[in-house]
Amino acid sequence: MVSAKLLKSGAIVSAMTLISRVLGLVRDVVTANVLGAGAMADVFLMVNRIPNFLRRLFAEGAFSQAFVPVLSEVRAKHGDDEVRLLVARASGTLGFIVTIVTLLAMIGSPVIMALFGMGWFEDYLNGGPDGAKYLQASDLLKITFPYLWFITFVALSGAVLNIYNQFAVAAFSPVFLNIAMIGCALFLSPHTENPAEALAWGVFLGGFLQFVFQLPFLKRANLLVLPKWGWRDPYVARIRTLMLPALFGVSVSQINLLLDAIIASFLQNGSVSWLYYSDRLLEFPLGMFGIAIATVILPNLSRQHALDDHKAFQGTVDWAVMLICVLGIPSMFGLAVLAEPILLTVFGHGRFTAHDATQSAWSLMAYCVGLVYLMLIKVLAPAFYARQDVKTPVKIGIIAMVANMVFNLMLAPFISFVGLALATSLSGMLNCWLLYRGLKSQGIYRLSPHSKAVIGKALLAGALMGVAIYFSIPSIEQFQQAGFSHRALWVAVGIAAAVPAYLLALWVLGVRIADFKRHSIAESLA
Repeated sequence: MVSAKLLKSGAIVSAMTLISRVLGLVRDVVTANVLGAGAMADVFLMVNRIPNFLRRLFAEGAFSQAFVPVLSEVRAKHGDDEVRLLVARASGTLGFIVTIVTLLAMIGSPVIMALFGMGWFEDYLNGGPDGAKYLQASDLLKITFPYLWFITFVALSGAVLNIYNQFAVAAFSPVFLNIAMIGCALFLSPHTENPAEALAWGVFLGGFLQFVFQLPFLKRANLLVLPKWGWRDPYVARIRTLMLPALFGVSVSQINLLLDAIIASFLQNGSVSWLYYSDRLLEFPLGMFGIAIATVILPNLSRQHALDDHKAFQGTVDWAVMLICVLGIPSMFGLAVLAEPILLTVFGHGRFTAHDATQSAWSLMAYCVGLVYLMLIKVLAPAFYARQDVKTPVKIGIIAMVANMVFNLMLAPFISFVGLALATSLSGMLNCWLLYRGLKSQGIYRLSPHSKAVIGKALLAGALMGVAIYFSIPSIEQFQQAGFSHRALWVAVGIAAAVPAYLLALWVLGVRIADFKRHSIAESLA
């Protein structure tokens, strides 16, 4: 039985994530005001993306997916003392590796920027106009890269707390990054020649604050231990074995986004920024629903696998897939219809122009095509990792990554940066379909008739909601001419029309909230 407790945990993580995302949106508004969508913004956003990309690999992505299943097994079979020993050895081993990587990256920042900003580096060699971007980015990377060191330990401690069902702490931690960046943008940037430098220091400070914030919670839970070197520990060895291929399997979407940024550095000025701002809005539902639900189910799936409870395992996955679709489908329709109005309202100030909003809206609509699939990846991949199966999702991830590059090369020459966003959506669809096919062929999970019916009804309700939004807001021309207060009011009206329209349509079609509380394996897989 998928209990109400699991739903409550998901709601808690979503609520904490909502607070973080709202502050993140405020941070992006401030960033857009300070930097706009020009050369300075391109430099900072590229520099910020590199440690964030590695964070997803080392910390939140591959490490969490490898660490949580092993830690859950240790707790279920051996108790808390062995958990503390494993945490000490895992933190010591991973910490040493990340320390070396961080130091090398700070020293070799020009080499890293030559790889990730190839277009800028080429201009630098040839005396082109974007050569200055390469030099600025190389300097700023030395400031932002230590964020990787801090956030690695933040992710580790968050994973440990999640095993003990303390989900709120890790979900709330990103709030401190947003506060630090907002503070530096508002109060430090006026005293620097380059505002991007102030934001870079905000990233550094945000990582430090998140690191410090979680320590008291670990101590109170009696889980704060001194790191120890444990390379040959059998459980650490298993984490290493799972983590290395998982670098590809769980972080494919991040690799795709980074490849998009590399290609975008060859495109027209502003392309990196337009993709970034649209991706930031996409991250709102992806984080609130996709990542939140995945965070909650991974420890449960790992425990169910350790206890060999196959029916409960299937029921948890089915519950998560159905919930993702019911929440993701209206997000997809809503963001697609409100793309330009939201971008104009949120970012349309200071150096961020109406033209920037229009360009970003095109890429956001292209991202929306694959939003639900990108969310589903978040709950389908953990079904493999909870079983400590890394080979299948890694193979699928590599296929999807190659496909993304092929789609990029096919689409970018014709529709520029919009093609990069659409390629991400198409590769996400492929990734999702291959993950589901793998689960089904191995007899691990199949979509239940009940969930199929609910998803079909959600699609119809979402389409009706999209129509309701379209007819409840003014034209884009009116948005462009209006001030902030009118724009905000109109967007609020559109959202206010969307939510009840979607819920009413679901209710008329027979979907009830109680279905998600009593959704048992008998109901889902009959």
